[in-house]
Amino acid sequence: MAKKKIKVLIVDDSAVVRQTLSDILSSDPQIEVMSTAGDPFIAADRIRHEVPDVITLDVEMPRMDGITFLHKIMSQHPIPVVMCSSLTEMGSETALKALEYGAVEIIQKPRLGTKTFLEESRVRICDVVKAASQARVRKVSATPHQVAPKLTADVIMEKPKSQAMMQTTEKVVVVGASTGGTEALRIFLESLPADSPGIVIVQHMPEGFTRAFSQRLDGLCRITVKEAENNDTVVRGRALIAAGNHHLLLKRSGARYYVEIKDGPLVSRHRPSVDVLFRSAARYAGKNAVGVIMTGMGDDGAHGMLEMKQAGAINIAQDEASCIVFGMPNEAIKLGGVDLVRPLDAISREVLRLCT
Repeated sequence: MAKKKIKVLIVDDSAVVRQTLSDILSSDPQIEVMSTAGDPFIAADRIRHEVPDVITLDVEMPRMDGITFLHKIMSQHPIPVVMCSSLTEMGSETALKALEYGAVEIIQKPRLGTKTFLEESRVRICDVVKAASQARVRKVSATPHQVAPKLTADVIMEKPKSQAMMQTTEKVVVVGASTGGTEALRIFLESLPADSPGIVIVQHMPEGFTRAFSQRLDGLCRITVKEAENNDTVVRGRALIAAGNHHLLLKRSGARYYVEIKDGPLVSRHRPSVDVLFRSAARYAGKNAVGVIMTGMGDDGAHGMLEMKQAGAINIAQDEASCIVFGMPNEAIKLGGVDLVRPLDAISREVLRLCT
């Protein structure tokens, strides 16, 4: 029996974007574009006739903005929603609000540019929609709570040739996440004390979104959170988040850990890639590293986490019950790279215990 296709409703006021997204999604044999709509009122009428598996939703639209429509959907009849935003500076803050209201993921509207960009957009958009179709969405309160504003890593860096370095007293934590990871990271980072070990994070996000995301977390957490810049030092009490569309590597100079921003092709279908970060941690931190892999679709990070374990690191995976999508943690577990499996609200305690 043929596998049932994922039915998608595209909601965007731009006819060009609707057509582009339709072409991109229809190119995947697992996805069917059920319908398109130019605004939320038309979309609501479409949903009354047939309920989609996933909705892609623009932020700024006539008659009703996408955030208001999202909140109505998630408070009445939850459906997995992927926000599709141009990610302007103001739009980034709006997109963050969308995650608070229950959006599964955010993707960047594809530019009408080079063949390479469009192909990379196709891969990400189709993967995000497929991940959203598997997500466990929950009903949100009608009154929102107030919150402050398949390449491998070989193409970026070669495999480690030597044994892990000797253990020192300074630990570093490396974290990878994807679908559902924005909320998981908030919960994880908010629970850390101001003097927690230095943290380096790859969250699959499009370019232009990570700065606003980092600034929002910085306002919520006791530790400092910032978008990583080249040569930023990894220090206690600070988390560095990879910038969208750039790989992030952990490096070491003497006793100092720092990060390097690097361009290159998609790795494990992503840029930034968790595998790239984890491999660099295996090489330059070894036994000094603690790895954490969180909710997300696919297997990015699984091979890098195994390399970390082989270099002496201790690794933690988020458990299935607390994941939006139990893809990345499950793949790392199956590959043998995980030492501990913990629910989301216990990961920070485990990290602090391992780093003492």
